[in-house]
Amino acid sequence: MAKLLAIDGLNIVRRVYEASPEPDSDLKASIALRHAFSSFRKVLDTHAPTHVLAAFDHGGDNWRHALYPRYREGRAAMPHELRAALPEFHERLRAAGLHVVSIPEVEADDVIATGVMRWLSEGRGEAIVATTDKDLHPLIAHGALVWDHFKNEWHDDAWVRQRFGVAPERLHDLLALMGDPTDGVPGVSKVGMKTAARLLNAYGSLDAVVQGAGILKTPLGERLRAEREILEISRCLVSLKLDVRLGVTWNMLAYDSH
Repeated sequence: MAKLLAIDGLNIVRRVYEASPEPDSDLKASIALRHAFSSFRKVLDTHAPTHVLAAFDHGGDNWRHALYPRYREGRAAMPHELRAALPEFHERLRAAGLHVVSIPEVEADDVIATGVMRWLSEGRGEAIVATTDKDLHPLIAHGALVWDHFKNEWHDDAWVRQRFGVAPERLHDLLALMGDPTDGVPGVSKVGMKTAARLLNAYGSLDAVVQGAGILKTPLGERLRAEREILEISRCLVSLKLDVRLGVTWNMLAYDSH
């Protein structure tokens, strides 16, 4: 049976880079990318995929910035030393038999989501996403599994329910309600993860929360009414784009592990 491994490239690269307390420098970038390449090799050896989608953010603004200009405004930019070293790293991955996919105006998350959903809908086999990014965990609802390379652990339906208090198919609704400060997703003020999970488990979906809790004469109900527009923007920001033109075929993503 075929097996797709979708690797969130910058998730690995930045985690490795930021693990070092050294100040930004060309040497730090070089060492981090050497370790990141080893991480890629380990992930490939661990899962022995038949196909690999190595996705990287292209950089620059994307469709989420067009929707909400403050998207990611508080996030630190990638150190220029690391960004300058990435093209050579991509070449190294290509030399190792991987096809690097990086597309303007969409994020790696959208590339991965499009590829994984297409793979699963065509019934091609298993789909594994190597990432620690919570935004990709909703793919578990459709049959994918998430692999945390840094903890060597699987994330499945039960893991999502334990960690977030909702089923994977409700995770985007949860993130829309609670927001995400690291990405600049506003959410509803004073709604944290526990409140968002309680609302979704009580009402069933984000639309039902807005229709039900949103008419209550309580401070929470008032906030849901007052912030309905920003909640809708938040929902769009945390949604994954599933119609990205990837510009690759499955044959191009085929990987020979021998």
